[in-house]
Amino acid sequence: MNWQPTRQGDSTLQQQIVTWITERIERGDWVAGTKLPTQRQLAMQLGVNRSTVQQALEELKAADILETTVGSGIYVANSSWHSLIKLRQPNWQTYIETSLHKPNYHTIQLINEYEQRDDIIRLGTGELAPSLLPTSEMEASLKELSLQPKALGYSSPQGNKRLREAICQYVQKRGIQAEPENVCIVSGALQALQLIAVGLLEQGSIVFQEKTSYLNSVHPFQSVGMQMMAIERDEGLAQTLALKKRKRQAVFYAVPTLNNPTGGVWTSLEKQELYEACKQSRIPIIEDDVYHELLFQEESSAIKSMDDSGQVLYIGSVSKTLSPGLRIGWLIGPTTVIERLADIKMQTDYGSSAISQEIVLHWLQSGKYERHIKVLRQELQKRANFVEKLLNEKIKDCASWEQPKGGFYIWLKFHAPIVDKSFFMKLLQLNVLINPGYIYDAQDNQHIRLSYAYASREELQYGIEMMYRVARESLSKTAEG
Repeated sequence: MNWQPTRQGDSTLQQQIVTWITERIERGDWVAGTKLPTQRQLAMQLGVNRSTVQQALEELKAADILETTVGSGIYVANSSWHSLIKLRQPNWQTYIETSLHKPNYHTIQLINEYEQRDDIIRLGTGELAPSLLPTSEMEASLKELSLQPKALGYSSPQGNKRLREAICQYVQKRGIQAEPENVCIVSGALQALQLIAVGLLEQGSIVFQEKTSYLNSVHPFQSVGMQMMAIERDEGLAQTLALKKRKRQAVFYAVPTLNNPTGGVWTSLEKQELYEACKQSRIPIIEDDVYHELLFQEESSAIKSMDDSGQVLYIGSVSKTLSPGLRIGWLIGPTTVIERLADIKMQTDYGSSAISQEIVLHWLQSGKYERHIKVLRQELQKRANFVEKLLNEKIKDCASWEQPKGGFYIWLKFHAPIVDKSFFMKLLQLNVLINPGYIYDAQDNQHIRLSYAYASREELQYGIEMMYRVARESLSKTAEG
């Protein structure tokens, strides 16, 4: 053995010795069970102090590469190969725990996992049943498309111009006046929120929202350092916003039409009041309007239709109406904002699917989309009526709800705070998957978001029956306690 560490270079003598010993074990020179020379012998052979050798050996013992047998000496550990592999690999858990994006609630992780199983009854999912998707019409429309070579490449930063023109025409019925330069095509509403979070707001900005909010179940703003703040929309809203905002940046996230998860619909007056209150403090409004086409009654105008100062960023999507798999939505706002967010989008994904954009364009221009929406609303209305009938038969004595105004959901409220993690898990063990209220408001243990848009009639009957059984059991325990 003629190797010795050098005092030149970046590595310390101790680290060089650690590397030399691990390399000998990796090469097979020192196999598991091999007895190492004594510390004195190693120090002499390597030309270093005994304390340096001791520190190197202690480091290797701490990593389970070497082990000490009392009264005998130091040996290569039987688990040395496994420990060396761990030593060579990055500590991925540290990377994960210190990363910017926060992990989702465990309940939501379970929801995302179990939604993929065919044996699970999905009572809370925010997705249309496959039977409600226009599969055959979509296949037919693919044959009707005439794709130009350019359509198979990357789209422009803001998206297909013809699609943006079609969207401008489409949103006019919502009272929204926009030009193509005011539109950015995004891969769904969630991407629009992520772009806003990283492209417009500084860390520490306030995101105002209602107490029960979809944003609490995802982290597009929280993960980049924004402060989420629940606000009551009352008579003092303007003063409250001014007081809370002070000199910080802020936005107000609103779902005024078919709120997710509550299904609430604001009146025109409520929309006007929010707009004016935010205008006073120069607070931009993010209007998430992805469910509005599914209103069972006549539509009301959007907040964006009141916007005369570029204050409202408007989000639309076909994910809740046509197909979530197309991953096409749109963001409408001032040109400078749209150009900024389009630039960031190009840096992250180089544009939404060009073919998906062509499909959505075809559906909008041909009238297929509006015809489909009309049929879809009718089917959702039938499903809502069916579920309300089941609730009246099965669960009326322990819960209450408001008649759904459209969309996918009934915001079901139990008479006691029984909707906790145990309630969720008991139903999951019965193959019934729910969206409990606490994922939208951490303090909410009374609600579930009940979807009538996905499960079949048979599944809805079974799922609601199981929910009733678990609820009655929980209510009995609450009464006894």
